[in-house]
Amino acid sequence: MRIAILGTRGIPANYGGFETFAEECASRLAARGHEVTVYGRSHYVPRHLRSHRGVAVAVLPTVPLKYTDTVVHTLLSVFHTLPRGFDVILICNAANSYVAWLPRLAGARVVVNVDGIERLRRKWNRLGRFWYRLSEYFSVWFPHEIVTDARCIESYYRERYGVRSEFIPYGTTTERPASDTQLRRLGLASRDYFLYVSRLEPENNAHQVVRAFERTSTSKRLVVVGDAPYSRKYIRELKRTPDPRILFAGAIYGDGYRQLMAGAFCYIHATEVGGSHPALIEAMGQGNLIVANSTPENEEVLGGCGILYAHNDIDDLAGRMQDIIDNPQNYSGFGPAARARAVSEYSWEAVVDRYERLFERLVAETSPAHG
Repeated sequence: MRIAILGTRGIPANYGGFETFAEECASRLAARGHEVTVYGRSHYVPRHLRSHRGVAVAVLPTVPLKYTDTVVHTLLSVFHTLPRGFDVILICNAANSYVAWLPRLAGARVVVNVDGIERLRRKWNRLGRFWYRLSEYFSVWFPHEIVTDARCIESYYRERYGVRSEFIPYGTTTERPASDTQLRRLGLASRDYFLYVSRLEPENNAHQVVRAFERTSTSKRLVVVGDAPYSRKYIRELKRTPDPRILFAGAIYGDGYRQLMAGAFCYIHATEVGGSHPALIEAMGQGNLIVANSTPENEEVLGGCGILYAHNDIDDLAGRMQDIIDNPQNYSGFGPAARARAVSEYSWEAVVDRYERLFERLVAETSPAHG
């Protein structure tokens, strides 16, 4: 099949979950003999790049502003696909579903991965929230199929809109990195730090993790990994913590990121909006002891293989962290259980199997399957 993936910043992955998904999924599909193109944005991907890991890369411009970056680039990407005869177009992010009808008219099968319920993110103003609400309707109407990466999001679309979606979770690798150079570069020792990873935006609750860790009594450190292009004020506030044990490492990708995951004493996951969060699944893949914010999505992903703290409760999070510090022997079984769950439920190969079967079914059909 000829497959195009749109709606991400592009590959190599250097931003977030959708970018990692595009790289891991596209490269595995290409290794299986499919012709895959991933569209990237010119301010994230080098303009001269033409291929990566066996995948064709198409770099196009956009309007790199908070409310235009994604939707403008996806529109240009769709027009670029029209004369190129793709069998399947996979569009990431419900906000981009407004253009899903165009490649459908051109004869391609169109799939939208809607992610979570994005209109709930606090970073969006009223216009942004309205667009995401409208985009949920577009996701139902325009593509042949929608993909949800969490059962609770699948239920949301079924109960609110009466539509079936294809549940395919996010994936992870479970191989442990061979090096610890990233730890040494940051002055860290294995099993001597708590780790938090996310885009540093308010609904991901880095501030709650910082406040909770400030209340612990330990020589261990808290390493905060992440950045966000439109949250500078929030990030400045985070960095005003007086606690010298807290290290803001910035955005780290690739093997360095996996090294930090593999070496963590405990991984803290505080997000409250979205579907299956990539960093949570990746922490499971590295066999981390995980303490996560109690949300339906996080509870679903962990499946009992981690600790849940009361929703957005800083006191409860601080207490959980302190008890893990004081009584680590009581928590020794969680990491191996999390890794075993990642192997059985979230391997990239299994995820790509499901996308491949979905694409093959759509291509084989002679009438629209959705909408």
